[in-house]
Amino acid sequence: MRSLLVAGAVVVALAAPAHADPVSLDPLLHSAAERVATSDQVAAAKWGTGQPIDDPAREQQVLDAVARKSAELGLDPAESKRIFRDQIEASKVVQHALHDYWAAHPDAAPTERPDLGQIRPIIDRLNDEILLELRDTEQLRDHPSCNGRLAGAFNRTRTELRLDHLHTTGLARALPSLCENS
Repeated sequence: MRSLLVAGAVVVALAAPAHADPVSLDPLLHSAAERVATSDQVAAAKWGTGQPIDDPAREQQVLDAVARKSAELGLDPAESKRIFRDQIEASKVVQHALHDYWAAHPDAAPTERPDLGQIRPIIDRLNDEILLELRDTEQLRDHPSCNGRLAGAFNRTRTELRLDHLHTTGLARALPSLCENS
């Protein structure tokens, strides 16, 4: 279990997700939520540096890696890239909101800057977990019940991880492309 500072005041605890339950989207949502939560550290690393939140070069690196690994796992690389664009956008939602909050409340701004070089391997590991979970839930995500199951998994994840409003919003942004028949 790890915790992280959210907006300078709220602590969110994230447990490691259960993996590879082909009848549940919960493990996938847990990994997506953990990926969204890393956005806090990314935002803190970029805060006050002039480094932009939008980083097209890094985003392309992530999407290229996802496409390669997807092919190795038997997933459609184009679909995986679409899903990970949503993951990236979710991260940016959180980062922008935190930067806006810190600009309005400088006393809540981070006083220590994490090293992006130490955060990126965590994100890469989560990307790999998400890809495995995408593979393991492919039939479920292609089933007409996917949207209902996704809504249930979203609500359980939000409740179990006690996500605050910002991270709930980020997680919601990470989900639109998960169900193949939506």
